[in-house]
Amino acid sequence: MNGNQKNTQKINYWLECEKEIKRNEGRLPRLLLHACCAPCSSSVLEYLSPHFDITLFYFNPNITPEEEYRKRVAELHRLVSEAEYPNPVAIIEGRYDSSEFFEIARGLEDLPEGGERCFKCYRLRLEESAKAAAEGNYEYFTTTLSVSPYKNAQKLNAIGMEYAEKYGVKYLCSDFKKKDGYRRSIELSAQYGLYRQNYCGCVYSAQQSCAKRIENNE
Repeated sequence: MNGNQKNTQKINYWLECEKEIKRNEGRLPRLLLHACCAPCSSSVLEYLSPHFDITLFYFNPNITPEEEYRKRVAELHRLVSEAEYPNPVAIIEGRYDSSEFFEIARGLEDLPEGGERCFKCYRLRLEESAKAAAEGNYEYFTTTLSVSPYKNAQKLNAIGMEYAEKYGVKYLCSDFKKKDGYRRSIELSAQYGLYRQNYCGCVYSAQQSCAKRIENNE
């Protein structure tokens, strides 16, 4: 295998996460977990809460309208208050200014979901999470985003590790959709009656989701 082939080989980030958990056996590191919504957080919290002292960080300026943003964070609070975890889970909310997202999405409005616009959105949220983790003296940070089958785990982890180096906080590599993580999030959403949105969060994903439903006659 040549160097170029090695560089394009996908890393199993689920196994990397498992290895990191084993390295920390017997202790409870502080983890700042960026949360996009309650459904995605549900299975991730179930998996990570036995191993970390977790604070959820809700920073999602991509979500519009604001009413939708508020609805999602309210569901996150409800999930944490109703679910039982081995260790307490806290929540902190970042600022909400949708203009931050529209600024980074400028010129990329018409791109399909999962492309460069989404990658810039990953960067926006992960950099703010890395900053908050550094300021709060957390040992790790990561995001629930990789639980979704529509999110690029390879890209998320690459960006997370970049900001880990920049801000001096470890990034907990992950691919939470693995080992039925996504399916489990659906089960837990049903168990707690969680609101499951039909689009990622931004107006562009909402438009594409609507167009797809019309195409499928839903």
